[in-house]
Amino acid sequence: MRALLLSVAAAAAAFHLWAAGVSPFTALVQRPAHLLFMATLAFLGVGVRARWAPRSSEAPHDADSQAPRDVPSGAPRRIHPADVAWIAATAFACIYLIVQHEALVRRAGDSTPLDLIAGAAALLVVLEMARRATGWGLVAVALAALAYASAGPYLPGVLAHRGYPPTRLLEHLYLTAEGIWGIPLGVSADFVYLFVLFGALLEVAGGGELLIALAGRVARQARGAPAMTAAVASALMGSLSGSAVANVVTTGTFTIPLMRRAGFKPHFAAAIEAAASTGGQIMPPVMGAGAFILATWTGIPYARVALAALLPALLYYLALIFAIHFRAARMRLPRGGEVAGPPVLPRLHLLLPLALIVLLLAAGRSPMRAAFWGVISAAAIAMLRSTTRLDGRRLTAATLSAASSTVQVAAACACAGIVVGVASLTGIGLRMSDLIVTLSGGHLFAALGLTAVGSIVLGMGLPTTAAYVVLAALGAPALIELGAPVLAAHLFIFYFGCISNVTPPVALAAYAAAGVAGAPPLRTAWTAMSLASAGFLVPFTFVYGPALLLAAPPVAVLFAALTGVAGVAALAAAVIGWARGPLAWLDRAVLAGAAVALIFPGWLSDGAGIVALALVLLRSRVATSRPPETEPAGAGQPTSLS
Repeated sequence: MRALLLSVAAAAAAFHLWAAGVSPFTALVQRPAHLLFMATLAFLGVGVRARWAPRSSEAPHDADSQAPRDVPSGAPRRIHPADVAWIAATAFACIYLIVQHEALVRRAGDSTPLDLIAGAAALLVVLEMARRATGWGLVAVALAALAYASAGPYLPGVLAHRGYPPTRLLEHLYLTAEGIWGIPLGVSADFVYLFVLFGALLEVAGGGELLIALAGRVARQARGAPAMTAAVASALMGSLSGSAVANVVTTGTFTIPLMRRAGFKPHFAAAIEAAASTGGQIMPPVMGAGAFILATWTGIPYARVALAALLPALLYYLALIFAIHFRAARMRLPRGGEVAGPPVLPRLHLLLPLALIVLLLAAGRSPMRAAFWGVISAAAIAMLRSTTRLDGRRLTAATLSAASSTVQVAAACACAGIVVGVASLTGIGLRMSDLIVTLSGGHLFAALGLTAVGSIVLGMGLPTTAAYVVLAALGAPALIELGAPVLAAHLFIFYFGCISNVTPPVALAAYAAAGVAGAPPLRTAWTAMSLASAGFLVPFTFVYGPALLLAAPPVAVLFAALTGVAGVAALAAAVIGWARGPLAWLDRAVLAGAAVALIFPGWLSDGAGIVALALVLLRSRVATSRPPETEPAGAGQPTSLS
């Protein structure tokens, strides 16, 4: 079984590297081939939930869950007959399109029964693959979209349309690049696999340990140094992985115990890791699959997208770092702490491939070509030292890890393509935009609020990539119609899809961190949401103020950055309840208002925020009659989120 898994994973790696660096394929070849590899791996048990309960030695259970963890290397030791049937259906649907794509283009609109059979097989394969990889949430959305396409004449008002029979629906979803083979799966096939393989190679060579060690060096003298290390390391790791939950279980196993030994309570340590890991998805240069889809969807160069996302991401992490500092001061923790990691110098050369990718993207090379050279350089540079050399065991681990991570992305992208295909066929995107405009009364702020809520709700049940794709098709046109810049509108949706990872009641990153820390899941989620509060505020700001997206003169950008830093500091103090000393509830409320005023653009609001901030700081300086509050590690559970 393991030999079969390795063979398929290695063939997938060879195919994607060939397409990126030697001879690219057309969309209707590249994308079906990508799905063929990823779906085959999924039905062999890679990167998906176990089809049946595996042995305890194969899939240890989470402390807080009855469901077994995913086993990236493939849980089943034998192939179930049903999985053989799914693999056969996958091969038929994908290979048929690859072989017949030119003939299919010539007879567009005149499908044969075999075309429709292959289309039905592809549709069922995508739904089952998504169910195994992401759960029922995304599948339910796709099924609702299919039902909507058929039930159009029976629906009321703005939702009504003429309706489409199954044959027309299959033609649109399978025989064109508007459905399953659309932009989302195209991004997974062209960019995501290669970047995931790049990250996997660096990880097995010791790149993860290097990033944690570098973060520890940066935060060595800070108050609450282990928590600072967690924030910096998760920002670096999360940018590469693009998955908040994967980031939590990767860096959290190291950073959460360090934070607990430093004195942070389990739920707070887990919340720091969850908030930091969630922010990794919005941290350039990689930002996960959603950023590539955003660039492809909008036609904006990826380098421009990454550059625009830099300042908001830095503000998010500065807010988290300020919160950690204030919490450590409230607990009277000393500067420094246990942040020791592996030696830096033996692995420092592993930063060169990442620097190469950044340089290639900045030079205007395509993400596909930049990722190709990143993979090649990572494999070559890792061989320079014995401590990082890629032997057979490490290469195997990297190949399987890349396959496991990409299976989940490909499943989400292919299934989201069904929703996008239905939206393009029925025109529901335009109607939803009209509905948002109507409900908001034509006011951009109200439309942003509605879209933010929709993004969070979808993001609770869907992967970030899928949530972004659905809302980009349905909500972004309304924001653009009401005056939001194209890049700002799409980044707004992307940010709120990411922040749903720490938004109760379904906060997957927070629950994963709670499992590592042995903390109450819901309490961890509420604390993580409070620590990530800047992520709820900054997106509104960059829609109204292009300076935060670096789309303004340098002086305006500098002023926006300075007031933004002051704003997130005020917000962190309000959340923790500490600045120079303990803050009363009135002070915290004033600081929260000052944060909003400072982060939002405008001279008047900035002036009001500065005045409010100065008043609270002056009050805390002259009126410190109470002794400092201490919270030793063994203290009882506080009543506040902080």
